[in-house]
Amino acid sequence: MSHSLLSAVAMGDGRVHSALKRARISRLEGERAIDELCSKNLLKREYSLESPPIDDEKIDEKLNFSTPFMRFWFAFVSPYFKTIKDGDFKESKEQFSNRKSDFYELTFRKLSHELIKKSFKEDKIAEIGSYWDRNNQIDILAKTASGKIVAGICKYSSQKAKKSELTKLQEQCRLAELNPDICIIVSKGGFSNELKALKGEDVKLFGLKNFKTLIEDLSEKDFIECVGKKY
Repeated sequence: MSHSLLSAVAMGDGRVHSALKRARISRLEGERAIDELCSKNLLKREYSLESPPIDDEKIDEKLNFSTPFMRFWFAFVSPYFKTIKDGDFKESKEQFSNRKSDFYELTFRKLSHELIKKSFKEDKIAEIGSYWDRNNQIDILAKTASGKIVAGICKYSSQKAKKSELTKLQEQCRLAELNPDICIIVSKGGFSNELKALKGEDVKLFGLKNFKTLIEDLSEKDFIECVGKKY
């Protein structure tokens, strides 16, 4: 049961209801399995940072792996272990090729959260996460120590982010009845000149080069030593 749930979380959007449905596990059995996996630090629960504007709308929490590698393992390795053991990597490679974009996008979003936390130095981030309800999602939602609301969108694409990304973020905030003080666009492919012209105190842009700040202060003690078989 636990194995099916882990694979379902790895292959889906992380929402509990979706994961249980994909794994064909009842809610009662699923909650027990989730509690056990969380206690073993394989999974962790994530909640929407803000409640939806409709009071009676129940929003499912999401499940995330404690480390990205475990998500990779249960998405592309564990389900095909038998064929991989026999030296046949075809199914595993095909699955990764078909779904690698989804896998990268979540990792990119999580790294973006870390980047935002490190980038706000004067008015530090007090809380950061995401927002979602049944029909809407905001990739980055944060609050600073002074109480400012920060909302952001992550674009994992080789194409430049355009002004329409900012418009999309503003519409997502409007639907969630949020009024952000600062809007953030994080883009892998850079930004259009039109979007760059809007950059200021209330609109901040982060590209790939900004991510180097995440490793600037790393030392040898921050690296995890491989204690298993090395390939």
